Amino acid sequence: MGKLCFAVLLFVWSAGKAQTFRVNISPQLHSAAWDGRLLLLLSNNDTQEPRYQVSDAAGTQLVFGVDVDGWQPGVSELVDMRAFGYPIERLRDVPAGDYYVQALLHKYETFHLKNGHAVKLPMDRGEGQHWNIAPGNIYSKPVRIHFDPARMGEVVLTIDQEIPPIAEPQDTRYIKHIKIQSKLLTEFWGRPMFIGAHVLLPEGFDGHPNVKYPLAVFHGHFPEDFGGFRMTPPDENLKPDSSARFRITGYNKIVQQEAYDFYKQWTGPGFPRVLAIEITHANPYYDDSYAVNSENLGPYGDAITYELIPEIERRFRGIGQGWARFTYGGSTGGWEALAVQVLYPDEYNGCYAACPDPVDFHHYTTIDIYHDKNAYFVESDYKRTPRPGYRDYLGHVSAMVKDMNQRELALGTRSRSGDQFDIWEAVFSPADQDGYPKRIFDKYTGAIDSSVAAYWMEHYDLTHIIQRDWPKIGEKLKGKIHIYVGDMDSYYLNNAVYTAEDVLKKLQNPVCNCEVDYGDRAEHCWNGDHAHPNYISRLRYHQMYIKKWAEEMQRRAPKGADLRSWRY
Repeated sequence: MGKLCFAVLLFVWSAGKAQTFRVNISPQLHSAAWDGRLLLLLSNNDTQEPRYQVSDAAGTQLVFGVDVDGWQPGVSELVDMRAFGYPIERLRDVPAGDYYVQALLHKYETFHLKNGHAVKLPMDRGEGQHWNIAPGNIYSKPVRIHFDPARMGEVVLTIDQEIPPIAEPQDTRYIKHIKIQSKLLTEFWGRPMFIGAHVLLPEGFDGHPNVKYPLAVFHGHFPEDFGGFRMTPPDENLKPDSSARFRITGYNKIVQQEAYDFYKQWTGPGFPRVLAIEITHANPYYDDSYAVNSENLGPYGDAITYELIPEIERRFRGIGQGWARFTYGGSTGGWEALAVQVLYPDEYNGCYAACPDPVDFHHYTTIDIYHDKNAYFVESDYKRTPRPGYRDYLGHVSAMVKDMNQRELALGTRSRSGDQFDIWEAVFSPADQDGYPKRIFDKYTGAIDSSVAAYWMEHYDLTHIIQRDWPKIGEKLKGKIHIYVGDMDSYYLNNAVYTAEDVLKKLQNPVCNCEVDYGDRAEHCWNGDHAHPNYISRLRYHQMYIKKWAEEMQRRAPKGADLRSWRY
């Protein structure tokens, strides 16, 4: 990647002040009062703009944030020693040296919720809740400075760049796109709210106008388009990339080859003819909603199940009955696949949950929210042992739970970072008195709120809900649950699956007849494939699970169900 282009820098010296940053917005961009999170980014290298260099990894650079309310045109904002930062908490502790610095305003919108609260949140604008590429956000060009926290004066930065809109994906022969305004979500959020899906049509769809098809519902993070499907061979001129995660080179070509191979399977003889969809439900808190009803996000579970899916089946000739639908996904999508099967047992006929987010909150990654007092440190009289947050297959830890949450807190207060722990909190928690999600633990100290933990248990602890409700839902769920996870999952998600497996094995009247499987030394996100490395199997969700379900569901289909017309 080329070197950065630098903007002009202005220093203003004033006696009696430590060195701070004053941020202006160019008049061409600032015509109204804005709310948002003002981020100051510092980096000691010029390989990328600083806004692309903040992460949980060891090589992360610096970010400091302050909330702004009603930022008026012609007025500057100050980022000083009070700003909260990551991985260094305060500007005063940043080592003196040369840095590339950049400012960015992550814009918020005011929502007047059905519950009477008014909250300020960053609406997704087609980017999947990524503050550094969100259309409409504004930022300054990087400049190089010498920063010394003990030095007197101010550094003046001018925001004069705006992130452009993102183009909508276009329909092709096989892939179609649908977006609907949800009546349920619009009523909750107090403004028009939309959900949608990328739809992969089966081979022969146009040539079989009287056939109705089963529905394969793939859950996962924000998809730009239907992923892993490519109608042309890999690009011969593609420059091989390097994957640090999988420790291989040329992974980009592998991804293209796998996508092309899937296209050939999808259109070839013998592959089940189904509708496959990837749902788009980005919202003001995250890149998706976790596909359940939530006090803070609204009735996304009902909107997806009772508004979106029936409309997809109407437009694209779905069978439209619960026996002819199934769910699958990994990570966030793995949790969603299991959750919707459990919470809507009549609407789906099987779930394949790979590397699911915590399905039992006794193991909320490495935290037991029911018995631990602090999310960041193991309880002890004299020793502070940090809880690990991310590891590799050898157990080497590169991030702690506290670090990951400190980054989120720097990016946004009140669960507004658009990242992992904040969205779990937004989905699972009740609303607090100010209308924002009630904290499961203090974001700064890590102290756990036991009352919130009790709410989580009854509403979203999937293992607890299955066990509690088994007398009512057992007949509807038996044989439908499949869970897969690596025993060295990067986020320790296997720990919760161990507990879930113990519970599932003990269920009686009826016996669960569920499947739980583990990948030896497999990191996030192993999906049940023992024959291939994780970097291959993670690209094969559709061909793995659609074929498996098409055979399995025949044992559970109701008498007289159409199991033939769509198997041409």
